[in-house]
Amino acid sequence: MKNIKNVCCIGAGYVGGPSMAVFADHCPDITFTVVDLSIEKINLWNGDLNKLPVYEPGLKEIIKRVRDKNLFFSNKIDQSINDAELIFISVNTPSIIDEKGDHKGTNLDYLISCVENIAKIAKTDKIIVEKSTVPVKTAALIQDILTTNNKKCKFTVLSNPEFLAEGTAVINLENPDRVLIGSENSIKGKEALEVLIEIYKNWIPEEKLITTNLWSSELSKLASNAMLAQRISSINSFSAICDKTGADIIEVSQVIGSDHRIGSHFLNPSVGFGGSCFQKDLLNLVYLCQHYGLDEVAEYWIQVLKINDYQKSRLINKTIEHLDGNLENKYITLYGWSFKKNTNDSRESASIKIAYEFLLKKAKLKIYDPGSSIEIVSRDLLQISNNNRKILDNVTFINDPYLAADKSNSICILTEWDEFKELDWNIIIDKMINEKVIIDGRYILKDILYDRAIYL
Repeated sequence: MKNIKNVCCIGAGYVGGPSMAVFADHCPDITFTVVDLSIEKINLWNGDLNKLPVYEPGLKEIIKRVRDKNLFFSNKIDQSINDAELIFISVNTPSIIDEKGDHKGTNLDYLISCVENIAKIAKTDKIIVEKSTVPVKTAALIQDILTTNNKKCKFTVLSNPEFLAEGTAVINLENPDRVLIGSENSIKGKEALEVLIEIYKNWIPEEKLITTNLWSSELSKLASNAMLAQRISSINSFSAICDKTGADIIEVSQVIGSDHRIGSHFLNPSVGFGGSCFQKDLLNLVYLCQHYGLDEVAEYWIQVLKINDYQKSRLINKTIEHLDGNLENKYITLYGWSFKKNTNDSRESASIKIAYEFLLKKAKLKIYDPGSSIEIVSRDLLQISNNNRKILDNVTFINDPYLAADKSNSICILTEWDEFKELDWNIIIDKMINEKVIIDGRYILKDILYDRAIYL
């Protein structure tokens, strides 16, 4: 099994596509096939390099090098599974939300369906690798499904969670802080572990390869994201104190970050964290704590989420306050829709909640984001409004930041795109109706606008 020749990745999303592209780039002797039920998504991966479904700096250059050589995107799921010796599972694992809006665990339907399909199709032994973010002990569920539904083949399950940050995913894949692989403490488990290690060693130094048991690996992904989310909520809580006392949150964060025990990463004040990972993983962690009766621990992580929501409310309230308490028929320009710079991903973006609240207060929105589109904005607003299409009547997506600012009552900066620092803000302010109502929710213009902007 050590001379792996065919690898299949099930799931062509933000993890599967970029991950397999980098694998293929460094492992020319292995064929990587990414499969997905979505014909549209596969067609985009096989189409114009400038219109890939995932935007990541450096990704299209890698795709150009390896696509149709040793990297393939396909809807032929059964054939690809059957041909593969090693299968990555990289499908969506969303949260389960009940009618009251409460989190009730992780929806593993996609993963279970995927594993059942592997068991049905497989005619040879397989190594199955969890890439999706999953609750602790999911590997046992996968193993049980496989062995129950296929008595002829032997399956070994590994956990190999991704630690990608969108916007820097290619950098993270090329030069990660660590690669984590969890395995069973058995002969088969150790053999499968060595197979995956040998693949990674094509470009990852051995000292960066961390091995654990399966459960430690699964929990480490949740724990890592929870700790990062906690840092963001912590610094945002201090920004509220700074707002009341006259202290400067940027200066405070620099002082905190200069302590080598703490470090400077994830100490930037903002409108809060978004993306597909942090909120979902925190909710999973809360549910896990509640399941094991650790109510005090669960409540701690709930407070991290509450601070995140509070920060969005602060921006909304500041905008209302500086527009004389009334948003009706006032034009608000949102600079940024993606949850962070250098990605087109808007999942759980603070912009969605903020935009929706503005629209409920009868504001008119003009939106500019270098990586987004009217299709993405419309999809997000329809989802949060339970498919109320009327809400889109007061939304315009404009592809020029200067035009987006024209005759606006307020500009809210919600994504930290570097492009915003390079704009001529004197021109933008001249175009506005209320020149001082610029709410810099990301603090990226602190050294440019000085006292002409409002900060959280």
